[in-house]
Amino acid sequence: MIARVFKAFHYRDFRLMWIGACTSSIGTWMQIVAQAWLIYRLSHSAFYLSLDAFLGGIPIFLFSLIGGVVADRVERHRILLVSQYVQMASATLLTILVFTGVVHVWHILCLSFVSGLAQAFGGPAYQALIPTLVTKEDMPNAIALNSIQFNLAVTVGPALAGQALARFGEKACFGLNALSFLAPIISLSIITTRFVPKKTTESMLVSLKQGIQYVRKQGSMEALVVLAFCMTALSSPMRTYIPVFVKDIFHRGPETYGNLLSLMGIGSICGSLGIAGAGHVGKKGRVALSALILLGTGILGVSLSRHVPVTGAFLVLAGASMMAAFAMVSSLVQLNTNDDMRGRVMSVYNVAFRGGMPMGNLLSGWLVPMLTVPVVLSINGSLLALVAIYFFVVQRRVAEL
Repeated sequence: MIARVFKAFHYRDFRLMWIGACTSSIGTWMQIVAQAWLIYRLSHSAFYLSLDAFLGGIPIFLFSLIGGVVADRVERHRILLVSQYVQMASATLLTILVFTGVVHVWHILCLSFVSGLAQAFGGPAYQALIPTLVTKEDMPNAIALNSIQFNLAVTVGPALAGQALARFGEKACFGLNALSFLAPIISLSIITTRFVPKKTTESMLVSLKQGIQYVRKQGSMEALVVLAFCMTALSSPMRTYIPVFVKDIFHRGPETYGNLLSLMGIGSICGSLGIAGAGHVGKKGRVALSALILLGTGILGVSLSRHVPVTGAFLVLAGASMMAAFAMVSSLVQLNTNDDMRGRVMSVYNVAFRGGMPMGNLLSGWLVPMLTVPVVLSINGSLLALVAIYFFVVQRRVAEL
């Protein structure tokens, strides 16, 4: 059973990329936690929390399609190296600003945009590179294990951030994140797998249109893109507003904030391990839709809870179901894509998946002053469950995959 769960680790290059990405993700989550706490400490504004999430995600929505074309034309590991260097520089500058005591909210917002811009090009390249490190048969396992590294970071990063925040302040989290980018830079420098792009005389616009047409020709692929957008647009505000619950409802400090995020990460790891252990499971569409219904239930539970342990339990459920849905949807997209189109197709998927985050946060930031955070999250959870039920009962393209 254990060998089947970690089957993709038999591939050296995948193993190196996994370790590098996991280390960097831990640092990134330390910064996410500290950054949200710093913004709320400086402004005491839920709107600025959502604006920060919006500015970090909107470059991905705007530029990922171009990033996907680039990922099919340039060696993907080179794109990833540039992306890592830019994000490292951004984290380093934020560390200096906080350490010198001159940081303002607008500094944080601008650096979030810069990091998001780097991710707009690095994201499609990374998602297109991972499947090339393993055989097609082991691709679902590699995607699930990749989810595990992300969610191991969601578990470890916030826990470390909570301790570092309490003892050393936000600057420690930002500095450690800057150092963590050395791990993927080293991994990318020593892997042997290379994607050699085909030479083409087509313009960027023509290549971009080909990627969009490829997705549109497959009705099920269009449905998967819609689901990816709904999943992130309706679920990401839950994580964004956890500081509001911690400070204003539970009246706790940064350690409780970090612990709640860690519980969500534990659930995410459990969900990813379950998918990895299931192997090449059939009826992936039904599994994904079932997981989305559970995710909506978890969000609704978080919105209604007024006790830390109950909120933690619902966050575990939300984390597990979110990663199960993500792994299944990602596997379906990857398995139905040719390698020479992978960068462009994954960029379309990335626009939907990552673009849902800023859109969902921006809309929720507009609604919160009128409806309050718990009400907005309860609406989001209910809508997400209804969307999944719709694809189960009415539009059955995904359910039949």
